[in-house]
Amino acid sequence: MPTSRTIAVAMSGGVDSSTVAAMLRADGYNVVGLTMQLWNQRRLAGREGMPEAVTGRCCSLDDVYDARRVAETIGIPYYVVNHEDRFERDVVRPFVQEYLSGRTPIPCSLCNNHLKFDQLLIVAQQIGAEAVATGHYARVDFDEPSGRWLLTRPTDRSKDQTYFLFGLTQEQLSCTLFPLGGMTKPEVRELARKHGLALAEKPDSQEICFVPGGDYKRFLDAYLAEQGDSLPDTSGELVTSDGRVIGEHTGIHNFTVGQRKGLGVATGSPLYVLQIKGDQRQVVVGEQENLYSQTLIARRTNLISIEELLEPKRVAVKIRHRHEPAPAVIEKRDADEILVTFDEPQRAVTPGQAAVFYDGDVVVGGGWIA
Repeated sequence: MPTSRTIAVAMSGGVDSSTVAAMLRADGYNVVGLTMQLWNQRRLAGREGMPEAVTGRCCSLDDVYDARRVAETIGIPYYVVNHEDRFERDVVRPFVQEYLSGRTPIPCSLCNNHLKFDQLLIVAQQIGAEAVATGHYARVDFDEPSGRWLLTRPTDRSKDQTYFLFGLTQEQLSCTLFPLGGMTKPEVRELARKHGLALAEKPDSQEICFVPGGDYKRFLDAYLAEQGDSLPDTSGELVTSDGRVIGEHTGIHNFTVGQRKGLGVATGSPLYVLQIKGDQRQVVVGEQENLYSQTLIARRTNLISIEELLEPKRVAVKIRHRHEPAPAVIEKRDADEILVTFDEPQRAVTPGQAAVFYDGDVVVGGGWIA
C-alpha cells in the first residue's frame, strides 16, 4: 500500500471504527481520526424526568475519550469536529416533528445522509484526506460495466447496516471505505485484541444517541420544554377502520403502526394500530389481519446501482432494519416517488421508516415510506 495516501477514519469510540483505524494504520496508510461532536449529553440532564447523567452510548463523552485513547495507542493524529448545530437542524428537529405528526422516524439514516457522509467528507478533504473510512458493516465496489459505485451487503448479515446507508450518493460512495465488510463481529474483536486496543470487549451501542434509554416520549417533553414550548395537543379519537369511535387517546406521538399495548381500550380480541392520521389526530385500530399491506409508496428516493428506474424491476425490499427483504416489484410513479408492490402482504408498513431495495446483495436504492 502506498504510505502517502491519507485516509480519515470516522471514529465513534466503538470497537468497529477503532479497529478500522488500527487496520489502516498497520497497512501503511496515513490515518487521521475524526470524531463528530453531535449532541451535548448533559444538555437535557434532569429535565422532565431525563436522567442526570448519560454515559455508555453512541457519541457520548465516554466515546470521545475512548476514540482519543485509541488514536494515542496506534499513533495517529485525532480531532473532534463540532457539528451540534447541523445535527440539531437536520436530525433532532425532524425527529421531533415526525413523531408529532404521527410518523416513526429513523434518525440514524438522517445522520448518515446529512452529516457522516456529507459534512465529514468535507472536513476530510480539507485536511487532505482522499477518502473516509467507517466501521459500518457494508461493502462498496466500483462496477465497470455500469460505471457506478455499488453498495452491497456485508459478510456478517447479523450486523448488516446497508439499510441505514441507502441515501449515499455516487460521489459519497466513491470516497468511502468500509474495511469491515468482509469480516464478522467476532473477527473484528479478535483483530482489536491483536492491535492492543483496550476497548476490544466494549459492548455495542443500541440506542439513539440523543434519546436516553430509548424513551422518546420523555425526550420530546424535555426537548420542547427546553425550547420554551409545551408538547402540542395531539390527543384525539381511537377509531376502527370503518370509522367507529371506540375511545380517546392522549396524543398521536404515543403510537406507532403495529403497536398492540397501551391502546387504553378493552375489547374481546387484541387490537393493533393500523394507521395514524396526523392531520385528523386519529389512531386507527383493528385486528392483526388488517395490519398487512401489499403496496407502499416510497418518496424522496435515492438510486445507487442504477441511474434511473426506466421500467418495473424485481427486487427484495426491507421496510425496517430487522425485516427480512421481501420479494416485490418497484416502478417509478414520478421523479421522486416509487410504487412498491409485494408478492405477499407485509406486516406493519410504517410511514417514516425507509424502504430499501435489494437485487441480491446489491442495494438498488431506497426511499422514505409515505
